[in-house]
Amino acid sequence: MASISRRNFVLSLGALAGSAALAGCGGSGSTGSGSDAAKADSYTLVEDGKLTVAAELGFAPFEYMDEKTGEPVGFDVDLIAAVAKKMGLESSYLPNQKFDTLVPLIKQGGKADVAIAGITITDDRQKEVDFTEPYLDSNQAIVVKKDSGETEDSLNVADKKVACQSGTTGDDWISENLPAAERVPLDDVTAALTGVSTGLYSAMVIDLPVASYMLTQSFSDLEVAKEIPTGEQYGIAVSKDQPALTEALNKALADMESDGTMKDIKTKWFGSEI
Repeated sequence: MASISRRNFVLSLGALAGSAALAGCGGSGSTGSGSDAAKADSYTLVEDGKLTVAAELGFAPFEYMDEKTGEPVGFDVDLIAAVAKKMGLESSYLPNQKFDTLVPLIKQGGKADVAIAGITITDDRQKEVDFTEPYLDSNQAIVVKKDSGETEDSLNVADKKVACQSGTTGDDWISENLPAAERVPLDDVTAALTGVSTGLYSAMVIDLPVASYMLTQSFSDLEVAKEIPTGEQYGIAVSKDQPALTEALNKALADMESDGTMKDIKTKWFGSEI
């Protein structure tokens, strides 16, 4: 994801009292005239009029590259576009990033306003960045070769290699629950599943919605051996320096729940409102 020069996009309604035109600019609804209260109610964007998004673009059906158009598509892509529209903005994606760099990138600031990529809200991540209210619930899954007979118990031995996406909750789950197995963290989900298909790895631990989609679309020789009830929730990652942006995002998400937009997007990508 290439760096974009940062331009302040500070909306401060109090400072613009008497200036209706500026008060109606897209973005946050901020107030004040340079006071501490005004700063707390305003936010900045990397680029005027745009919500700049960081993501790992190989996580179908949440975000992936359309082979025909070369543009990002997926559930999260539609969701953040709708969120941006509610805020009077348009969403703009940076080039692909590794998943385990997303939280550090948002914490650092200056390159992206938000990160969305099926990011589970965890205590450790909340120490680094803020999150919106959850927009989707998920569990993990153990994916194996069909008819392999592999189970959670059979995988927990020294000669079994279990793949995962680096820096994910699946990565953590393997460390905690399959300590005897060889954990193999990879950047690319497709490469990991291909490894299971070819026998390079005995299994992969991955988010259940991703497993279900990928097995249906591309890996019919694999199956979910076990759904792991981790009870995870996905959120949009935002810098701790941008509380007003988090608030604006939460308002947009709430509006989408109320007006049916969220239901429509879930039905489009998952066939039902999961």
